[in-house]
Amino acid sequence: MSVAEKKPAETHYTYKDYLETDEDYRAEFFDGHIYVASPPARYHQGIGRNLLLKIGNFLEGKPARVYPAPFGVRLFPKSDLSDGTYVEPDITVICDPAKLDDRGCNGPPDMIIEILSPSNRQNDMLVKFRKYLQAGVREYWIVDTEEKTVHVCILDGEQYRVSVYGELQTVPVTVLPGCTIELKPIFAD
Repeated sequence: MSVAEKKPAETHYTYKDYLETDEDYRAEFFDGHIYVASPPARYHQGIGRNLLLKIGNFLEGKPARVYPAPFGVRLFPKSDLSDGTYVEPDITVICDPAKLDDRGCNGPPDMIIEILSPSNRQNDMLVKFRKYLQAGVREYWIVDTEEKTVHVCILDGEQYRVSVYGELQTVPVTVLPGCTIELKPIFAD
């Protein structure tokens, strides 16, 4: 079944629908509404690669895992697969391997990094921000490629405490004690 074959009255997409689709594209669901992602630009991919390498090198020999997109995350998994929120963050860090299966992560990851593009800016800064907070993602980074800044959102009770770092600063990764990321090389082209 393709997403286009769903009846117009069926506006609520689920993880089960996603598993049954035969289409080859990246898609995310928020409260049952589907969003198809545009391919990211080269600079976006380069920033993602730089962050992935830095975090991956830090995690070598440790039980935590880091994954690049496309890597599926079911923020609110249901046993009957009816969950209507499924995301594919640019970078995902999971400290508890029990949350992993062959398709991705079931439950909130410990850290998510989203790299802004013109086509996803509103989703990453508003929609995903709220969903990640609601799910209990402990650390959420929003990387602004235009401003060369990183908004670091740390879960503090029921809200995020947000700090903004510029390209000449070094950012501590709260969920990975001892890991720091110098931003200048991350933004290097």
